[in-house]
Amino acid sequence: MRNKLTAVALAAVVVAGTAATAVPASAASAKAGPTRCHTADLKAGFAMGGDARPEMGQSEKQTQAYIWFTNESERTCTLSGFAGVDMVGAQKTDGTWSLARSAKKPVKMTLGRGDTVDFSITLLPVSGSTPQKEKFVPAKFLVTPPNETEHFTLKWPFGGQILKQDGATRPATYLNPVGM
Repeated sequence: MRNKLTAVALAAVVVAGTAATAVPASAASAKAGPTRCHTADLKAGFAMGGDARPEMGQSEKQTQAYIWFTNESERTCTLSGFAGVDMVGAQKTDGTWSLARSAKKPVKMTLGRGDTVDFSITLLPVSGSTPQKEKFVPAKFLVTPPNETEHFTLKWPFGGQILKQDGATRPATYLNPVGM
């Protein structure tokens, strides 16, 4: 009886092993699709075109700045979710402000080699006459791609100041998901 069970178990292992190797590796990886983009795969920067520049010289309404990611790797990869964005201030009292996320739902973006996607940051500029304790003067942005831990350091190129709401539950300065 023991020999029959051993033989049946051995046959099951052999069949299972044969079935597992019957699928070519290229077919298995083709079905899996692209994996997520890593910080090392990407390049990042602020969009500098006319329509992409935030209106930092006004203080009546919100404005948007855009940050882009370009896939510089040899492979296709995906980005989905929110980047991590920490603004580092130029004033001694500014410190670092981790931006809140909007309520928008992220979508998965597929980036081939050389493809670019961006996301927007909504900002509420204030006038220069605003008391120092109420304004945040951005110097640089620490931008971490979604689901990553390493960041890019981007110098803030637009000047101006933002209403300081780093402790607010619904701040007027926040970020949107990648692709929006």
